[in-house]
Amino acid sequence: MEVRIQKWGNSAGIRIPSVVLKTLDLEINDILDLNLDENEKSIIISRSNNGQISLRSRFEKYNGENLAKEFEWDDSMGDDIW
Repeated sequence: MEVRIQKWGNSAGIRIPSVVLKTLDLEINDILDLNLDENEKSIIISRSNNGQISLRSRFEKYNGENLAKEFEWDDSMGDDIW
């Protein structure tokens, strides 16, 4: 079965046909594992054993740059109180 990679916000995504969801007993918002096989140049998507992805787990796996930026509060205007 072929699917097309499409832009989805700043990422890319594929649509999983409903027949595949039904066959594998998957539902919207189920957690899946995504694994890469670089030798075969393939993506393997499987049901997650964890069931949930914790925030701690996401931070432990994150090895990118810190995207937080400094900012300044402007002077209050009108009835604003800081």
